[in-house]
Amino acid sequence: MSDTSIAQTQRAANWRDFLELTKPRVVALMMLTAVIGMLLARPGVPDWTVFVFGNLGIALLAGAAAVVNHVVDYKIDTVMARTKKRPVATGTVSTPDALIFATSLALGGMLVLVWQVNALTAWLTLASLVGYAGVYTLFLKRATPQNIVIGGIAGAMPPLLGWTAVTGQVDGHALLLVLIIFAWTPPHFWALAIHRKEEYAKAGIPMLPVTHGNRYTELHILLYTLILLAASMLPYATGMSGGIYLIGALLLGLRFLHYAIRLLRGDDRRVALTTFKYSITYLMALFVVLLVDHFWFY
Repeated sequence: MSDTSIAQTQRAANWRDFLELTKPRVVALMMLTAVIGMLLARPGVPDWTVFVFGNLGIALLAGAAAVVNHVVDYKIDTVMARTKKRPVATGTVSTPDALIFATSLALGGMLVLVWQVNALTAWLTLASLVGYAGVYTLFLKRATPQNIVIGGIAGAMPPLLGWTAVTGQVDGHALLLVLIIFAWTPPHFWALAIHRKEEYAKAGIPMLPVTHGNRYTELHILLYTLILLAASMLPYATGMSGGIYLIGALLLGLRFLHYAIRLLRGDDRRVALTTFKYSITYLMALFVVLLVDHFWFY
């Protein structure tokens, strides 16, 4: 960390800084999908102890991965407007303190999952932490423009984790939920990458718009949106969900496709940002519709 950034920091870290290190908004979206994975795993509502401790353990490990991301990416964060005020980037929280915090969260999460839930969920959650904080953040992010595609599997794990917390086993329907998030990840992040293209280039991150240009990226956003639309039909096709989900998934997916087509035709940074924002709404709404459908027919 540069002396300049440290000198600019005049206050001690507080609890809000440590909370920010865990990326609470990102973790909240992950936890929504984990909760829905739990609720879909079996008819009815899962045991409250599994529900509470399962989500707590998953959230703690997800938060730990986010903290490691702050530490590894602090130099990148200092040159990007979106991230330059993060606690580690500004020096508000030191690297050693952040790593101690991450280790504490990870150990706490593992203990909760092993003792109160099941070992399968604990090890799968730890694997997703290693995949995100280690493989993706340390290596893939800087190594290839396909970083978000390959590394997306780590971020797609929460519904499977919620499912295994309740059932203690991996199920094909849970893997369908993972597939949906895996297909959603590239158009979600590439839309943001188009909007922030200059910042990624300045930071030396080989995001697809930087290495291959906007047009190429927009075409791939469209293609992955079509893949996402197809993947989102699988819960209905396999009998996991009913008509309510089918209608909701079609409407949400066609709206996403509309944004992808607009982006390809217009190559507009504002449309890219709108597409990125809608992608978040899309994923939340899709999983909520899936949940409504599940309990409606239950």
